[in-house]
Amino acid sequence: MTRRVVVAGLGDTGILTAIHLSRHADVVGISSKPGLVSGQELGLRVSRPDTWARDYRIPFERFRKLDCVRTVHGSLTGADLVERTVTVRNADGTDVIEPFDALVIATGVRNGFWRRPGLQSPTDVDRDLAAAHRRLAVADSIAVIGGGTAAVSAAANLAATWPGKRIDLYHPGERALPRHHRRTWQNVSARLRTLGVGVHGGHRAQVPAGFGCDEITGGSVRWTTGQDAVHADAVLWAIGRVTPNSEWLPPQILDPGGFVYVTPQLRVPGHELVYAVGDIAATDALRGSARNRADRLLAHNIRVDLAGRPDRARRYVPPRRRWGSVLGVQRDGLQVFAPNGRAFRFPAWSVDTVLQPWIVRRGIYGGIRDAGSPAATDRRRRRT
Repeated sequence: MTRRVVVAGLGDTGILTAIHLSRHADVVGISSKPGLVSGQELGLRVSRPDTWARDYRIPFERFRKLDCVRTVHGSLTGADLVERTVTVRNADGTDVIEPFDALVIATGVRNGFWRRPGLQSPTDVDRDLAAAHRRLAVADSIAVIGGGTAAVSAAANLAATWPGKRIDLYHPGERALPRHHRRTWQNVSARLRTLGVGVHGGHRAQVPAGFGCDEITGGSVRWTTGQDAVHADAVLWAIGRVTPNSEWLPPQILDPGGFVYVTPQLRVPGHELVYAVGDIAATDALRGSARNRADRLLAHNIRVDLAGRPDRARRYVPPRRRWGSVLGVQRDGLQVFAPNGRAFRFPAWSVDTVLQPWIVRRGIYGGIRDAGSPAATDRRRRRT
């Protein structure tokens, strides 16, 4: 009998996990979005949303490897790990019960205005993308608050897109990118200054009471570190205030921060055939399984568990440092940093001719159809 695997959350990691399992189980994917709406590359998203959407916003029906996966568009409201069901609320307000043999928890986190868990239609996604871009486009001065990849990427890409604007990055520590190797920040900070970005270390923002850092604001920003307040037409908050999307889960499987307890095999302790992966999984301090291809390892572990061979499961070993792209694709190509801070670059010509079509779309995702193709249209009609 074919076993059913429910993948709760179809972001970057959930989609890849579903793809790896699609030939081996009856897979049901549940998402509050109408397709992949990636949380990656904030800088490109706010500065050039049409370019960002080409590679980071993709309807599910365009993924060839999801053809055997039933996708459900709705919000998760509950999970019964004893009865082995999850509850999904559809757009019309009705609830649907989805049974499972195995459950993958991949609902991620909310973080800023670009990573929200609410149920959205394609029109809703369009509106959000356009609103953020428009808000920044009309601003003469922009303050970016935060020291992680999202903040640094936003500052760099905004400056590259609008060189006439005043762009300032304010980060709390001695250096930004504190979870990357020091060499990475040395390289990136030089690039920021070349772009004309003002870089201000040692500035920790005073977050207004009741503000969730989930919208672009304007006006004055005050600091708990003693500096004078600064004023900007637009303030982009990217301070890394993440909240796991775990309200729908039983509290006993959550750590004090709301993240899901997991073993090194990404199993949820005490619950057979229940797993967590991605930003919601409490794997390590960096919660890095979303960025280190743990999707393939997890799919392997689910397959051996379903086959009654749990001894063949593999351990997830998190890296000590963040690595990968920081600024995204620039005019001179894509720069990628290794864990030791050394950089290598994909030339600009190779991004659209080799990297995206062959390495990402074909190699990682197993093929993505062109927008508007007959097969994609037929697949869209068959979605739930």
